[in-house]
Amino acid sequence: MFRALVVEKTAEDAVEVAVREVSEDQLPEGEVTIAVEYTTLNYKDGLCMLPTGGGLVKHWPHVPGVDLAGVVETSDDPAFAPGDRVTVNGWRMGENRWGGMAEKARVPAGFVVKLPDSISTRQAMAVGTAGVTSMKSVMALEDHGLEPGQGPVLVTGAAGGVGSVAVAILAHLGYEVAAVTGRPETADYLRALGATEIVPREEIAEAVKRPLESERWAGCIDAVGGEMLARVLGQMKYGASVAAVGLAAGPKFPGTVIPFLLRGVNLLGIDSVLQPVEARIAIWDRIATDLPMEKLDAMVQPARLGDLPALGAAILKGQVKGRVVVDVRT
Repeated sequence: MFRALVVEKTAEDAVEVAVREVSEDQLPEGEVTIAVEYTTLNYKDGLCMLPTGGGLVKHWPHVPGVDLAGVVETSDDPAFAPGDRVTVNGWRMGENRWGGMAEKARVPAGFVVKLPDSISTRQAMAVGTAGVTSMKSVMALEDHGLEPGQGPVLVTGAAGGVGSVAVAILAHLGYEVAAVTGRPETADYLRALGATEIVPREEIAEAVKRPLESERWAGCIDAVGGEMLARVLGQMKYGASVAAVGLAAGPKFPGTVIPFLLRGVNLLGIDSVLQPVEARIAIWDRIATDLPMEKLDAMVQPARLGDLPALGAAILKGQVKGRVVVDVRT
């Protein structure tokens, strides 16, 4: 038996979310069984705790957790051996199969990535899918020509998980970082991560009638979408790129094709869920060298399994700052 955060249907419009004892034979099929040490909290995890399961959960009872890090307990795949330090991010973990908010997990071998020696399992969950997404976004912007010295790089939703890691990575690489936030109290936190400019959300939250404004940003990592994305596209410098990673303001944006046609702006879609394993290894290798761990530690809000129901509700309201790291053994 082991402990897990279980979401269980009690009625059509109600669920109970609690830490329960679970039998190992209830784990899903997979070649690798992992003794989980840490997990983290993502927006999707909050959705999975709703009575609707956020449209993500297909079977009840359910164990959320998009991310996990721990040690291989058993493996039927020769690529992994007991004692290997590993992480799992994405692959619909915590959605259509049981996730990482438990002391044990069983997954297909193709989901598993060995951690670089310099990254602990706790640090891996301070990174999590949010940090993997941030690093992937930086790499995509670099692939499309972004270099330090070209001008400020905008990060929207900067105090959230993706935004926080993105600010730290970009600053470490020598970029001038402009951080967008709707929470003025996070300004000092963002400056400590490396932001050189704090942009109030209301300054760029609304679309304007003009499809193009003055060229302002050399690049952007956008976790918001909606009208803000439309506004930002019209402010990009010629040939610059926006990495779209989220939709906190919704999936639609009232934009036009003018920035693409007249300024050669690129809109880059960033997916972290179904990235091939080779790409994941490359991302983790870059994280090991380009994410300053002292700044990562400053983002961390420690938590226990029993804290997750309240934190899941808070993240859906935009009330979680930085990265929640959960020691599942407590």
